[in-house]
Amino acid sequence: MATRGQQSYWHRGGVEPLLGATIPEHFISVVQRFPEQEAVVSLPQGRRLSYGELAAATDQLAAGLLGIGFRRGDRVGIWSTNNIEWLLLQLATARLGALLVNINPAYRARELAYALRRSEVHGLFVIPRFRSSDYVQMLLELIPELERAETDRLASQKFPLLRRVVLYDPTDPAHSAAPHPGFTTWQAELPAGYSVSSEQLDAATAELDRDDAINIQSPSGTTGFPKAVVLSHHNMLNNAWFSAHAMHFSERDRLAVPVPFYHCFGMVLANLLCVSAGACLVLPSEHFDAAAVLKAIAQERCSAVHGVPTMFIAMLEHPEFTSFDLSSLRTGIMAGAPCPPALMQRVMQDMHCAEILIGYGETEASPLTHLTSRDDSLERRVETVGTNLPHQEVKVVEVSSRRTLPIGAVGEICFRGYHIMRGYYGDAEATGNTLDANGWLASGDLGSMDADGYVRITGRLKEMIIRGGENIYPREIEDFVFTHPKVAAVAVFGVPDDFYGEEVMAWVQLHAGQTATEEELREFCKGSIAHFKIPRYIWFVDEFPMTVTGKLQKFRMRDIAVEKLQARAGN
Repeated sequence: MATRGQQSYWHRGGVEPLLGATIPEHFISVVQRFPEQEAVVSLPQGRRLSYGELAAATDQLAAGLLGIGFRRGDRVGIWSTNNIEWLLLQLATARLGALLVNINPAYRARELAYALRRSEVHGLFVIPRFRSSDYVQMLLELIPELERAETDRLASQKFPLLRRVVLYDPTDPAHSAAPHPGFTTWQAELPAGYSVSSEQLDAATAELDRDDAINIQSPSGTTGFPKAVVLSHHNMLNNAWFSAHAMHFSERDRLAVPVPFYHCFGMVLANLLCVSAGACLVLPSEHFDAAAVLKAIAQERCSAVHGVPTMFIAMLEHPEFTSFDLSSLRTGIMAGAPCPPALMQRVMQDMHCAEILIGYGETEASPLTHLTSRDDSLERRVETVGTNLPHQEVKVVEVSSRRTLPIGAVGEICFRGYHIMRGYYGDAEATGNTLDANGWLASGDLGSMDADGYVRITGRLKEMIIRGGENIYPREIEDFVFTHPKVAAVAVFGVPDDFYGEEVMAWVQLHAGQTATEEELREFCKGSIAHFKIPRYIWFVDEFPMTVTGKLQKFRMRDIAVEKLQARAGN
């Protein structure tokens, strides 16, 4: 659709209408079409389920949840890494209309307590441990009543709404021993469903509405403490459906998923995307491991792989990269952070992912708002995030006045449409600050739009560096520094400066075996980017502070940098 005059506003209709079904209704239709088709493969668990088997296991769990008292509108949390049980709980809660509350597996006890209170969780599913995280011990610290309470009579003083804590071990599905009286187990819950008939289960599903809230997400964001984003069947299912169409996905595709399920990228753009199209979901490992992903692609002949840029860098930089046969790949989505053009080209050529797409969005938008197309020119595929998905609107506004800006001008990107969240759970004020009276979501991202609706992201609103009155966008500097042959990854942000207000800092990770100096990189920048954009501070690091989803946490980098710079100044 043409732009309205010369304003940065774009509405994209769709040839196909929006889906009007709930998640379980659509899932049932896919199962009926592809009952024998492989639905999910979990390599670390050594398990494979067809769509028919996945549906049967989902119904068994949903009946168990119904049998122990969970109903439409209840909130059921999951604190776990990627596994088949995670997917089953996602589908089973949707079958009943309960809200699945995704909890970051990297959380410690204090963060878990916040999540349980913020989302008013009624039930919690949790694995025993992962790496250094002992989830059972952290729960006992928060809820000492678990040591003595009866399974069905949990009464926590700190969390009065919490009535069930269900433990499951993905490495040993038959495990049935609870570590303390207040815990129950996955296997112990299933018999509660024996008294629930298929008619009762179907009746519970029939009561659901597509606009029902079905999920609470806590974005892993890079700028501070997470809020609780409420999403509906309609939000997530349509976002997955139209993303699958953009990827030309079908029941013949197999998707390798290294991104965590607790995040919208994994839950919607992997799990629901595959389910919506009848494709196969392949889980390489519980948590991102570059070698495991490469092995899974080769072994399972995956046609697609998702990830954030840092994940693709880790795969490309793996010392045994060339030993894996990745010729089955054709597509996937790279999102969650800006993708340097040089990285995009390597993924297309070295990983055989000729149709890899760049995605953009945020949890509050279910999450995808923009996606490039396999038919786009190389320039558009590496320099833009594409156009908005069907049935969505987007505009670019001036930050202070909220006036819609002309084509090509840089401002804050805003969205409106079926994909916009219901709001932040229990936080009307924060919801009002993000969603305006006309339904527009303020993204907090800066960018521009061309006359064809293609959007370029220039940076995060709070990441923009203002040095001596000059507006500097970190993305531009990162893209350039990344082209240096020794540089594997780079993060640019501003640090306080008494004279200029802010100065530019770059954290740089070099390719294995490489060495470089600050002056070498500055000389590389001279003549190619404006002098005021050349980083004053360049620190070489072995790794970056990141969220579980692989997003760079620039606020942590900034805090670390400021503390060290102040300490040096004091000396």
